[in-house]
Amino acid sequence: MPLPLLSEADICEKMISPALAQAGWDMAEQWLRNYPIRIGRVVVRGRKAGRDASTTLFADYVLFYKTNIPIAVIEAKKASLNMAAGMQQAMEYARLLDVPFCFASNGSGFVFRDTTEQSKEGELEKTLGLHEFPSPDQLWEKLCTHKGWPLPVRQINEQAYSPSKTPRYYQLTAINRTVEAVANGQQRALLVMATGTGKTYTAFQIIWRLWKSGAKKRILFLADRNILIDQTMVNDFRPFKGAMAKLSPHAKGIERVAGAVQSDPSAEIDLAVNKTTKQVDKSYEIYLSLYQAVTGTDDEDDIYKQFSPNFFDLIVVDECHRGSADENSAWRGILTYFSSAAQIGLTATPKETKDISNTDYFGEPLFTYSLRQGIEDGYLAPYKVVRVDLDKDVYGWRPPEGMKDKYGHTIEDRIYNQTDMNRSLVLESRDKTVASAITQYLHSTDRMDKTIVFCEDIDHAARMRQALVNANADLCARQPRYVVQITGDNPQGKLELDNFIDPEKPYPVIAVTSRLMSTGVDAQTCKLIVLDQTIKSMTMFKQIIGRGTRLREDFGKTWFTILDFKRATDNFADPAFDGDPVQIYEPKAGDPIAPPDEFDPLNQPYPPIKPAQGLIASDNVTFTVSHGYGDAGSDDAPRRFIVGNQVSVSVARQKVQYLNAEGKLITESLRDYTRINLHKRYESLDDFLQAWSAADRKQVLVQELERHGVFLEALADEVQAAELTLLDPFDLVLHVAYNQKPLTRRQRAQQLKNRLKQTDVFAQYGGVARKVIDALIEKYADEGLPTLESEAVLRLPPIHHLGSVVELMQSFGGRAGFAAAVSQIEQEIYREQ
Repeated sequence: MPLPLLSEADICEKMISPALAQAGWDMAEQWLRNYPIRIGRVVVRGRKAGRDASTTLFADYVLFYKTNIPIAVIEAKKASLNMAAGMQQAMEYARLLDVPFCFASNGSGFVFRDTTEQSKEGELEKTLGLHEFPSPDQLWEKLCTHKGWPLPVRQINEQAYSPSKTPRYYQLTAINRTVEAVANGQQRALLVMATGTGKTYTAFQIIWRLWKSGAKKRILFLADRNILIDQTMVNDFRPFKGAMAKLSPHAKGIERVAGAVQSDPSAEIDLAVNKTTKQVDKSYEIYLSLYQAVTGTDDEDDIYKQFSPNFFDLIVVDECHRGSADENSAWRGILTYFSSAAQIGLTATPKETKDISNTDYFGEPLFTYSLRQGIEDGYLAPYKVVRVDLDKDVYGWRPPEGMKDKYGHTIEDRIYNQTDMNRSLVLESRDKTVASAITQYLHSTDRMDKTIVFCEDIDHAARMRQALVNANADLCARQPRYVVQITGDNPQGKLELDNFIDPEKPYPVIAVTSRLMSTGVDAQTCKLIVLDQTIKSMTMFKQIIGRGTRLREDFGKTWFTILDFKRATDNFADPAFDGDPVQIYEPKAGDPIAPPDEFDPLNQPYPPIKPAQGLIASDNVTFTVSHGYGDAGSDDAPRRFIVGNQVSVSVARQKVQYLNAEGKLITESLRDYTRINLHKRYESLDDFLQAWSAADRKQVLVQELERHGVFLEALADEVQAAELTLLDPFDLVLHVAYNQKPLTRRQRAQQLKNRLKQTDVFAQYGGVARKVIDALIEKYADEGLPTLESEAVLRLPPIHHLGSVVELMQSFGGRAGFAAAVSQIEQEIYREQ
């Protein structure tokens, strides 16, 4: 085949792969074809979700010096294009993979971009013949020279990965940068990775490579949740078994992980502390521990001090935004004691306040992978937001003069609003209203969807559990574990945590908590997060959002919902937030809590929430958490006022809000926003009509508009509700953006049928083909463009009765003939414009 006729696939097979083999690259170990970088963002449409193929990124080739140590990328193009046509793509892939070399090729040779030459007099880009492709050792030598690595550092960076599983592209970058930094003697490092992106696995591979290379021989892994330690030991850290133990104040020996399958020996973990003597077994090389397990109130209770200060070479701190970020905390004392060890902090949410700073201790992050990036790449679940404002929260409540709470305390005379609820004031009917709204949402979706409800404190969680039990009495009567309270003071509830996060176990379904589940809980199948907690901390907000971001497509978890009663999702407007929702829905009074597949936004702007006159700001008040409120007549001042059901609480008037293509909330009406957005893309009606006419497939143009933030589905629902007419996207745009009189699909189909009686523009088609065309016109009237433009329409009744798909295609002369017929039908449907 002449070279100019070769396709991209031919170029790879016949030109590039042989050139790599000739240069000494091992096909089995050192290059991967179609390497996945972005697997495609999950796009939510109504209550269904699917991956957007247009957002996938696959590198034609990624070259590895050793397994999982990438060094270069190659982008191939068909022979008819310029040799450098793929260079921009190759540069982007090289940036994402953090590699210095990239190549572009059309089969006649390579354009080689070498960023190690940027600071030299050498050429940044040059052309190579097919036979001149550099060998693995040549590229590795150039990299090592550029980095200035001495031999010991080179050997650490060459250390192979554990073969447990293949890392994602961003994990490779995080692992390789950290190993390089530690190998070069950097003593402190920080990795920031969104919840659900594999921080623990990343930590494992860092530890594995440093340990196996001999660079770090004794390692301590610290976390702040017992379940994190146990699950880490039996999952990601399993290859360390035999060299690894848990620092725990239990009897020395073997401990089983709660909830583990009893026949699974990997669920057994070694313990390194004797309960009786409290002496540590120092024969292990890798220790995992809770901060709390190795610190005490007295020096003699500080188990970590049984180790000499230089015992550990490396300390990895999971969720380092917690205690270790505070220089005055007992937890920081552990890191200070082992200050000679290299220390790596892991977090999704670095904490930066006046008194607490991760970056002050660990330095600026070596690598950051945000929630937004994870959603864009398709590795994290997108989410919707349902905002529910309650009347007493929004408009405030003032007690009648002299009113007493249910314990006989006179309620302070002032106006209480959202920030007071469940802090200085408890309205028991509010708990019932919230529980009813949660239940209503689950009724409209699936009552077995795993749900986490975040409350203000333990007392609030106890009341909410009871309210949810009563709201779901039918299920709770049959299954007492349908709703559970999982808080620090509830041993029975904490025992259910393993069951809640286990995708295979149906119960509990609803977990009610306050702070315990806000971080480090791997709730992979959680589909609903309820916020009835005042959240002013961006760190806390991101952590809570992270409870739902994991994707489990095998369990039907492709997206999740945040049900917000406290306007905590106002944090989306904070510049520090880095992952916006796909939709924000605010039901007005009487509307369903769950957004319907196509929902009806109101046009009027939402009135701003203004503090009521006389409001006493409660943000600066410290509230004491208790388990009781005292008896009537007690001389003790109440910690908060408790008001029974005599004060009703209901949903206030609200509206729907959307996010535009840049992730910002739209403040104008949906019609105005659509008109403005379309006029930016098409200056005149003629411009739009020309674009529509030129599009081979109209649905592709529709999808392009939607990707740029034109909400055609929601707009159609609004127009239908207001004008009782069903329009397709073409007429919707004409009507809303250009003030044209619209036609329904049925009207357009009927106009075409009437014209065909006068002039049969489809006369060239006869027999079966003509019957298919008549049926396609009717399908357009009933179901619209997506059905008309899909070849699957040939399998639908009544068309499928006319013959098989192959037979029907042949009646048009083949697939190209059928596509031409569909295009002609569309031209005739829209002929009037």
